[in-house]
Amino acid sequence: IEEVLSNLEAIPESIRQQVINQGGGYYNHNLYWANLSPNGGGEPKGQLKEAIDKAFGSFEAMKEKLAQAAKGVFGSGYGQLVLDNKTKELEIIQTKNQDAACSIGKTTLLIIDVWEHAYYLNYRNRRPEYVDKIFSIVNWEEVEKRYDEALKK
Repeated sequence: IEEVLSNLEAIPESIRQQVINQGGGYYNHNLYWANLSPNGGGEPKGQLKEAIDKAFGSFEAMKEKLAQAAKGVFGSGYGQLVLDNKTKELEIIQTKNQDAACSIGKTTLLIIDVWEHAYYLNYRNRRPEYVDKIFSIVNWEEVEKRYDEALKK
């Protein structure tokens, strides 16, 4: 699916939006669920930690910027820590609806789902609280693995 979403211009225009919506939903949610672990939390290590410190100054600064991006999504979408595939620089982005970062030349490392279905049962309309708490279950080993793989592309 990543290959399809990375080459949307090859998709007939008549079905492109459906591919973005359905394919992006599948892709983003697979990344999201792999991000989470009941034994998660803490901080990244190794190369990813070094890259975060270089790009954002510190892990805490990255976390704050990512949280602000996720909290600031208007409507439904995602806050994401991504690697730009060309520059190999880390970035924080917002994506709307089911748009996938791979469609714009980025590799998703960490994704925070801010569709209401992700938080409403437990947090009701308290999206900011959900975003702040999600860092306590982030599976940093998975995020580090994605980062290492993305550097090789």
